[in-house]
Amino acid sequence: MCHKTYRSIHCFTEDHIIWTGIMAYQFKLAEKLVILNDRGQGVLIRMNHIKKVCTDPKRRPSYFTDKSTESAVKYINRKFPNIDIRGGSQHLSSIQKQKSAVLEGLHSYYESFLDIMEFRDNVYELLNTIDACQCYFNIASNFDLTKNYLDLVVTYASVIYMLSRIDDKKVIVGMYNCAYEFSNGNSDPSFPRLGQMFIEYDHPWKKLSEEFGPHTKSVTEALLSLQMVYPRRNLSAEQWRSAQLLSLLASPAAMLSPACCDTMACEYLSMEVMERWILIGFLLCHSSLNTNAGSQNLWKMALRNGLYITVVRDEVLNIHKLSEDFFDNLKGYSKRIPDIKECKEYVITNCGALRREKRHFLRSALKELTKVLEDEPALLGPKVLFVFMALSFSRDEVLWLVRHAENIPKTKTPEDYTDSQMAELLYYMEKLRTLLAQHRYIIQRYHLQYLSQYDALALNDTIQGMLVCPEEESVLMSSFVSTLSAMSLKHLDAGEEFDLKPFRLDWLRLQAYTSIGKAPLALKDYPDLAKVMNMAQFHTRMMDSVNELLCETADLSIFCFHARVFEKLFSQNSEDVSMQRYLMAFPNEEIENQSLKLCVTFLEEISRQTCTVVLEICAEQCNLHEKLLPKHSAETISTARNKKLKKSLPKKGDVPKEKPGTESLRKDRVIVTNLDKMHQALTELCTSYNICADFTVFKHIIVPAEFLLTQLEIRLNKVIVQMANYNQSTHEIARPSDLLSGIQAYVTSLHSLSCYINIDVTRLVKNVLLQQTQPLDSYGAQTITTLYTNWFLEGLLRQASSALIVHCPTTQCFVNQNTENEQSFHAEEYSDICGLRSLAELIGPYGLKFLNENLMWHIISQVGELKKLVSDNMDVLVQMRANFENPEAMSDLQKKLTGCENVLKRMTIIGVILSFRSMVQGALEEIMDRHCPFLMRPIKCLKDFIYPDADIKVTLSVYEMASAAGLPCEIDPALVSAIANMQSDNSSIEEEFKISCLLLVFIAVSLPTLCLDPNSFYSREHGGHQNNIHCLATAVNHVAAAMFTVQRKNIQTQLQEFLKLGQNVERVEIKNRDSVYLILHMIVEQSPFLSQDMLEMCFPYVLLRNAYREVHKIFIHTMG
Repeated sequence: MCHKTYRSIHCFTEDHIIWTGIMAYQFKLAEKLVILNDRGQGVLIRMNHIKKVCTDPKRRPSYFTDKSTESAVKYINRKFPNIDIRGGSQHLSSIQKQKSAVLEGLHSYYESFLDIMEFRDNVYELLNTIDACQCYFNIASNFDLTKNYLDLVVTYASVIYMLSRIDDKKVIVGMYNCAYEFSNGNSDPSFPRLGQMFIEYDHPWKKLSEEFGPHTKSVTEALLSLQMVYPRRNLSAEQWRSAQLLSLLASPAAMLSPACCDTMACEYLSMEVMERWILIGFLLCHSSLNTNAGSQNLWKMALRNGLYITVVRDEVLNIHKLSEDFFDNLKGYSKRIPDIKECKEYVITNCGALRREKRHFLRSALKELTKVLEDEPALLGPKVLFVFMALSFSRDEVLWLVRHAENIPKTKTPEDYTDSQMAELLYYMEKLRTLLAQHRYIIQRYHLQYLSQYDALALNDTIQGMLVCPEEESVLMSSFVSTLSAMSLKHLDAGEEFDLKPFRLDWLRLQAYTSIGKAPLALKDYPDLAKVMNMAQFHTRMMDSVNELLCETADLSIFCFHARVFEKLFSQNSEDVSMQRYLMAFPNEEIENQSLKLCVTFLEEISRQTCTVVLEICAEQCNLHEKLLPKHSAETISTARNKKLKKSLPKKGDVPKEKPGTESLRKDRVIVTNLDKMHQALTELCTSYNICADFTVFKHIIVPAEFLLTQLEIRLNKVIVQMANYNQSTHEIARPSDLLSGIQAYVTSLHSLSCYINIDVTRLVKNVLLQQTQPLDSYGAQTITTLYTNWFLEGLLRQASSALIVHCPTTQCFVNQNTENEQSFHAEEYSDICGLRSLAELIGPYGLKFLNENLMWHIISQVGELKKLVSDNMDVLVQMRANFENPEAMSDLQKKLTGCENVLKRMTIIGVILSFRSMVQGALEEIMDRHCPFLMRPIKCLKDFIYPDADIKVTLSVYEMASAAGLPCEIDPALVSAIANMQSDNSSIEEEFKISCLLLVFIAVSLPTLCLDPNSFYSREHGGHQNNIHCLATAVNHVAAAMFTVQRKNIQTQLQEFLKLGQNVERVEIKNRDSVYLILHMIVEQSPFLSQDMLEMCFPYVLLRNAYREVHKIFIHTMG
């Protein structure tokens, strides 16, 4: 159809052309141009997608890579388009086997190629019709018609070029047709034409130039109309600066005057678009380059502006190489080759620097424009054209840099193709876009009044002055006047949405009607009409189409397809401190069509940099705070004392230590400290967060501050763990009090962040510290709860169980023994009341619950071993329980017992653990009383009203709550639960009760063996024994209470039996017998179930009194 149309239209006679002029309304040139341009863009994007898929090994259809179809692919490529499925059955058998899968997999590709053929036919028909109608094109008068015409020419050429770039197109179409023929018995009807089209466009530019030969007059006329626009726009930065371009302050007297001109739309028309029109247009219609000096000058000017032009997305044309190769094969164009080489050399030598200067000018111009409009937003009414010009100019420069940064030529100045200050330009582009959105009402109100009170009147006067006005044109122009006149502020104030697209489409129709040859009303004869209508069209776009205009002038979605360049620009800008405040412009609305991944990457990088600066400031403040800790005061006091006593002064070589606060003394403000630099960097980075609170990318609402909070949370968790300085091999760890002090310094410094940015620091700190109370944080990393739990179990309690560290009841801490091997740490620094309070403050009730669970696991493992020892000595213990009043029998049975020392050792370990737990619980109680007394009072009250005689389940529930708050309980609920869980299903309650009773018997009858240990002497200084056997009292009371609670037996009765058995200690005549006596007193003293009267019944008090006198004789008083 297209070839017939092509020949027939050019055979029209003069009469036919007159007929065409009369029936011009029926050709619908305007509508077809709009529809075909839109259709062409869709087809172009699909061709780009197919090319990407076919060149990507991961996404390429499997039929092209499978070994089974390799022979078929080669056969189709060799025979295309004349593929004989019968003659080539041996090669195509693999396609026949999977014909259904091939049809389904390649159907969308095949349909896309058919769409190209249909698009080509329609473009042929329309271009031929336009030529037959002898249409007149001038960008200044019929702007929309000319723009749509040139867009169609370039889009069509781009589609054909992209088609030629798909290497697998023949395989796709051939394989699909074979599968179709195998399924239906005949070839697809469209295949022959489609195959012929592929063969024709093997050399696309040569074929296209042949096709456009008849259209040279129309295309050249349209391109030459750019002579009054393109040179005026293609100025250097110095010329812009001299003309004070985009400056509202250049002429204050005209500040309120509306910005308008004869060619409104041309002022913000993209330079990239015009260059694409010129370079591709003259490539297709090259004959005018040899015959028309104006064409040649315009073409050279465009060639001097860059090396690459965009085809679609990231597909670019190396226009100099393409043009040189193309003209090299054409006769009569040898003179053009030197022109191309000269232009290319000019671009490589000068263009990078010129463009860099333009970006530099635009940064300052946009900054000034933004500041003025922020201060006086009402100026957006008369001066909104300046905004779109600024956005369009900036977009052109950004896109130029992106195109060329991806393909940097060999040049001496590669730095011209990078820009470490791009963030500032993007930032002010975003600010202008935001201003347009914020003050939409101002813009609409101004232009509504302009349309109804000026444009409508001017248009009416222009119409009245026309000599000829055909009916159809008259109807359109009358509708223009009535539409504009009917607009009222009432409609705007009522919130009505305006839709003036019909107005603009009618204007495009009128341009088409009045631009054909021999039209009764020729637009070129009425330049005033074109001027008024072009201005009115721009004003209507301010009413309902600002967002569409922003897409034309400020869309930077191209970054999505040049991700590597975008990331490089971001990296360069993030290294410049002065640009850090503008970094948020990178992941903002300008790239709304970008992938979410790229946006998140930039935000994470900005947050990472901000977080690094924040934590460096915190670390510096923590170091300063650490100098003020009391542990550093001794040296200061000693120095002051020596100075007062006039002792020897330090030697000359000794550097005097700086006092805390010295860093704040400045002799010269010019001197910038590291902390000053960090605060400056933080100010710059935080300013970028204040650009906008949130923005939308692909329907995802992005909140930049949340990225910062997430980064701070991750890093702060790591910092806190690092501050603990835990070394598993040497069992070294920071003192809890020091860590708490450091964290408090960090938190104080973090709160200053809210002075820079609106961020909830309190929520951040609570989240982080709460995570540190769990064994693992939200990212699965160890916390200080785990570290301190491991350290206290492996470092402190393990050595305490070996008596290398002693529990000291007097000072309520653990202390180191004086041994030959020096300990790596001082136990009292970690276990004193200050250290444990700090621990409770750090890890809280949750963390201490985890610590207690680990302590219970160790206790239960010891209890399990104790039960085994009881089982091994079951018969002997039963006899001893029955004969405890018979000294001779007891003496004989004592000799049969095995493992007495083992029992006492394991009970001592349990006692040490329980003593430590009691100290930790006491520290937790103090912390809870300080932080939430309102919660502690009712818990204490409830605990006081509960007695062990009540329902044991209720009692344990209350005790569990009280224990979680740090309150001491008569029965340890955690120990009860642990012992209950260790009971096997096979054992009965009575058996467990018997073992529990015999365990107490075993402990009681083994007490005399403690006297054999030389370390079993009581230290008055420590308030306990040197081998920690005083912890037996705690172990006996807690374990007995827990076991008999589980077995529902009377605790007091069993403990009384223990006291009766324990009186055998008095029959032993050994050195440390007096020290061991005190253990019985401690058991009674600590037990809520025993009293002194009960002890007196089986162990005379006089023995205790004498024992205390003897152990105190040993203690030597030192006075100092």
